[in-house]
Amino acid sequence: MTDAWRLWRLMVGAQVRAQMQYRTSLMIEASTGFAVTFLDFIAVLVLFQHIHALGTWSLPQVAFLYGLSGVGFALADLVIGHIEDLSELIRSGRFDVLLLRPVGTLLQVVASDLAIRRLGKMFQAAIVLGWAISQLDIAWSLTRVAMCFVAIGCAAAIFASIWIAGACIQFFALGAGEIANAFTYGGNFASQYPVSIYGPWVRRFVAYLVPIAFVAYFPALAILDRPDPLALPHWLRYASPIVAGAALGVAMAIWQVSVRHYRSTGS
Repeated sequence: MTDAWRLWRLMVGAQVRAQMQYRTSLMIEASTGFAVTFLDFIAVLVLFQHIHALGTWSLPQVAFLYGLSGVGFALADLVIGHIEDLSELIRSGRFDVLLLRPVGTLLQVVASDLAIRRLGKMFQAAIVLGWAISQLDIAWSLTRVAMCFVAIGCAAAIFASIWIAGACIQFFALGAGEIANAFTYGGNFASQYPVSIYGPWVRRFVAYLVPIAFVAYFPALAILDRPDPLALPHWLRYASPIVAGAALGVAMAIWQVSVRHYRSTGS
């Protein structure tokens, strides 16, 4: 584990130093990402111009969900979002090179890039989260502060697991990356709103199959000390760390199985 962490730092460090050579371009791309993602929150603001509450959730409470999900998603996108380019590695035959190295293929793919321009997305979501916290009457304690940071880390881990598992589709159906995007970007959108507003089959899907409900909804219930409109078991609001760990474990197992079934490009 120590060697893997050291290798990741060395490879990512090289990527960051290369990107910092073009700081103007980096700032423009980060600012663009900030502005584009802010449009998502504009849609939320427009929605609340016509309603007073979304289900039983006020604007600051929905903004809190948005912020938790957005920061977690941006963190996962920063570290592992480029895995969606796996199809190009496979198509070009460069994935074969990864198999020859004495390092795990997943680590090599993850460490191949760290697009710091994506920090713009993270700052945007963090600003919305900060605004939401300033508007909410939360009885803060060390436990609740820790829960916020844990929730963001778990959100990032859950999104990372979805990215990894989704990328594995391309070992079997090259060019099918858009299917994975439906769960990553679509999951981010779904997690920005209370799960209670969705229909029964959607709620089951995001709670038990793709664990989007554990990204922000359940942690927010605990942090905001809200009753659950769905009357789901109380312990679910504290289960995100377990779910995130399990999701990562399943995703890495899917990756290993997929790599074993890899048959090169055929070219």
